[in-house]
Amino acid sequence: MNIYVGNLAFTVTEAELRQEFSAFGRVMTVSIMNDKYIGSGQPRGYGFVEMASKLEGAAAIAALNGKVLKDQMINVVEALPLSGNNGTVTIANRGYGQFSRRNRQRIRN
Repeated sequence: MNIYVGNLAFTVTEAELRQEFSAFGRVMTVSIMNDKYIGSGQPRGYGFVEMASKLEGAAAIAALNGKVLKDQMINVVEALPLSGNNGTVTIANRGYGQFSRRNRQRIRN
């Protein structure tokens, strides 16, 4: 199970995050996102934890969501699956507003 962890303090390390989640089961991977693409390497304040089973992940989410870690209340939810479109989003597949796939009709007053 892949878990999103948001509102992380910038000083939280991957080892500390692994320790928090390992109390609920086997942790496969931990990654804290950073700004490596713009060169600063600064933490972005969120990360992902992959747990071995869905049951362990659900227990971790229930226990850790809203917990204070390094003076910040963290948000812990199940991560959304990656889409199969290589990260590209077009106006047509967003599915909301005036750009949805529904047939548009002119409204007459």
